[in-house]
Amino acid sequence: MNTNIPQTRIAAFGELLLRMNAANGNRFTQADEIKIHVGGAEANVCVLLSQLGIQTDYITRLPENDLAQLALNELQKYKVNTSKCVYGGERLGLYFVESGNQIRQSQVIYDRSNSSFATIQKDQINWEEVLEDVTHFHWSGISPGVSYEAGLACKEAILTAHKKGLPISSDFNYRSKLWQYGKHPSEIMPDLLQYSTITVADLDAIEIYFGIKTDKNESDENRFQKTFELLKVKMPFLKTLAMSFRKSDGPAHLYKGLLIHEGNFYQTPEHKIHVVTDQIGSGDAFNAGLLYGLSNKLSGQECIEWAAACGVIKQSIHGDFAISNLNEISHFIKNGSSNRINR
Repeated sequence: MNTNIPQTRIAAFGELLLRMNAANGNRFTQADEIKIHVGGAEANVCVLLSQLGIQTDYITRLPENDLAQLALNELQKYKVNTSKCVYGGERLGLYFVESGNQIRQSQVIYDRSNSSFATIQKDQINWEEVLEDVTHFHWSGISPGVSYEAGLACKEAILTAHKKGLPISSDFNYRSKLWQYGKHPSEIMPDLLQYSTITVADLDAIEIYFGIKTDKNESDENRFQKTFELLKVKMPFLKTLAMSFRKSDGPAHLYKGLLIHEGNFYQTPEHKIHVVTDQIGSGDAFNAGLLYGLSNKLSGQECIEWAAACGVIKQSIHGDFAISNLNEISHFIKNGSSNRINR
């Protein structure tokens, strides 16, 4: 029997960012103090996967300065490998957050134009080399939204991963405040997404990228399953589609996950979230939970339960990263939310 099975190693490509949060619940126009977090969609996925025991490589382009080092230090603290990053350009991308509440929305302002990542050029990353020892590649729609050049670099990575026969996971991750370089997402994203074997999406982004619409009067479950059938035509390698759904129930949020995996449909019960500490990064945590389940060959039901649990737990944590662990997530899956003290 062959016991030389390669350990899961997931590589992710995206922009590493500093998140500048207006402190103490203040609005931007009131801010007199900024709280700094490190983030970025793909980095967030790597951080949680690393805490769950999966080896991760985070790949990006950074300036050679202390702010970039600050961001790398945070990733390294959670055992994410950053040795494959490349350097160049003059500045790290930033984004500014004004936290909302149950009355008003949170607000985001991006400052990512001409960042080191946005100005990346073709052939600056040797994808054959950096993907040589990995078993899976992950990316999101944020990278092609940042700049045309970042989209080309992302395509290089995807084509190399596809040629190697690696599973490719993607997150549709449409951001309306990006895509400022003259291209509509529908001109760029279908070509990149066609190689995905696993994807996390939402119904709005699917309509923007592919023009696929479903009846809003139908149930989430019916719309999800119909969308999958239509999406398979555009994404011929797709085996796994997952979505999270959020609705309001008075001041609380109802959150659930749906999954189609290898032809079978799964869903979680609705989780009732009474207080949201920080919603940013919950989709990335959902991605990480799904990839954890798939990497460990859990059942489809277990995979979507892990994804939803990670998405819920992230919303109790400040910053972009889901700072959690196997025991905490397993406890949540079995017991749900708890306000008891663990002592």
